[in-house]
Amino acid sequence: MNRETLKALLDTEDIDPSVYSLDGGMLYEAYVLERRSSDWAVYYSERGLRSGEVVFETEDDACSHLLDLLLRDSATRRQL
Repeated sequence: MNRETLKALLDTEDIDPSVYSLDGGMLYEAYVLERRSSDWAVYYSERGLRSGEVVFETEDDACSHLLDLLLRDSATRRQL
């Protein structure tokens, strides 16, 4: 899986785009996928801090982990 495939899956699952970033960054209360020089990191960004950061060697593993986090968190769904 890559970021484009992940984005399509997240849209299908009705995950609110404001609760995640697939391009890194220090967002306010959001899950983040970050490409680094030789690996990928997934973490929760809150008030300038990274929580639960996990580092992966492949984009596929990082995307799969982020997908799992977002699907398990019921607060990530779009509010109608």
